[in-house]
Amino acid sequence: MLKRELRLFHWLCAALLCIGGGLAQAAPEIQHWRTDNGARVYYVPAPELPMVDVRVIFDAAGARDKIPGTALMTNALLAEGAGDMDADEIADAFAAVGAQFSTSSHQDMSVVSLRSLTRPELLDPAVATATRVISQPTFSKQALERERKRLLIALQAEKQSPGAIASDAFFAAAYGDHPYATDANGTEDSVKQIKRKHLVEHHRRYYVGNNAIIAIVGAVDREQAAQLAETLLGRLPAGEAAPPLPKVEPLKQAQLIKKDFPSSQTHLLVGQPALRRGDDDYFPLYVGNHVLGGSGLVSQLSEEIRDKRGLAYSSYSYFSPMTRRGPFRMGLQTRNDQAEEALDILKQTLVKFMQNGPSGDELEAAKKNITGGFALNLDSNSKIIENIAMIGFYELPLDYLDSFTDNVDAVTIEQIKQAFARHLDPDTMVTIMVGGEAEGS
Repeated sequence: MLKRELRLFHWLCAALLCIGGGLAQAAPEIQHWRTDNGARVYYVPAPELPMVDVRVIFDAAGARDKIPGTALMTNALLAEGAGDMDADEIADAFAAVGAQFSTSSHQDMSVVSLRSLTRPELLDPAVATATRVISQPTFSKQALERERKRLLIALQAEKQSPGAIASDAFFAAAYGDHPYATDANGTEDSVKQIKRKHLVEHHRRYYVGNNAIIAIVGAVDREQAAQLAETLLGRLPAGEAAPPLPKVEPLKQAQLIKKDFPSSQTHLLVGQPALRRGDDDYFPLYVGNHVLGGSGLVSQLSEEIRDKRGLAYSSYSYFSPMTRRGPFRMGLQTRNDQAEEALDILKQTLVKFMQNGPSGDELEAAKKNITGGFALNLDSNSKIIENIAMIGFYELPLDYLDSFTDNVDAVTIEQIKQAFARHLDPDTMVTIMVGGEAEGS
């Protein structure tokens, strides 16, 4: 019988990808409360399939590192040993009931995810194992050394990636001594410094109720969702929420950083800190950037760089809002001998856009494209939980999804121009160029 249930579970996971359009005809209603130890719960019932998705988010990621890489390693080692269970026993426990479990850590948030069928004989053991992993990690020295070796190999591999080199250089230059300056992976030197005590201290400080958000989407009612949240996080002390991160100061002058790399292509990155999550200008910037460089081959950047001049196959721009001001970045790859020309066009296109904004036709096309595809952002439980986890972590309004398309439709050309002027300064941007010498130079 259990094998039949597990086959059903895997079929349902695949079905979510195929029939998700029927799960979310409108934005879901989000219910919200707190657990006894202070965790904020965000819940959406989805009774169509006998499954539940759970995402626990801690303000415990790279921006909280004392030694870069600590948060990532702490999160990665949660399921490598907990209580009296080792990594194999934990993996076997989830597999035995067909549950899917994962962890991830970034700059703003560390995440623990669980998906399970809702039958008690399957869900209860999955939740019990996840509870142990979250609250009782052992951080064994053997697991620590395995993860350290894996991370050092990954950092070595990044040295062979011009894209990774450019990104690291950009964040270091754009954020200076702010916690966002260092990649969540850390550096080779910092990763070598991390000891077990650092992981224990990080977990003790940040993996606490008042520093946690839990999102629940699935075929459980409000009472079941409340019990699930209490069970998963109830063993954690209440603790205290992480303190506010320092503000990101505006850049005072432009920076140009060139890094040699043995390649025929140059990677270009241009940008600066620009936008925090929840900013009043989010929608004008989002819609405006869709026209500038966020809509692929039909954007202004693509028209100027690809269509008119053939300097690059693709180019892009985007805002990455974070707890503090996340980056605005434009980028492309081009032949080494075309890099300077491509850079000039990239910058000129931004300046022109900031002066003129989009045309009326461009604005209407962007709005239709964004709102027409919005339902696809909510067409499965996994997408819904991703959205409500974001709403919870950044403390956005509970009607954020309900009002999304109205906010997009309300954007005007003048609002876009004013928002870009408030958040971007073309004269103080960081420019990163990673590539080889032009032939014949």
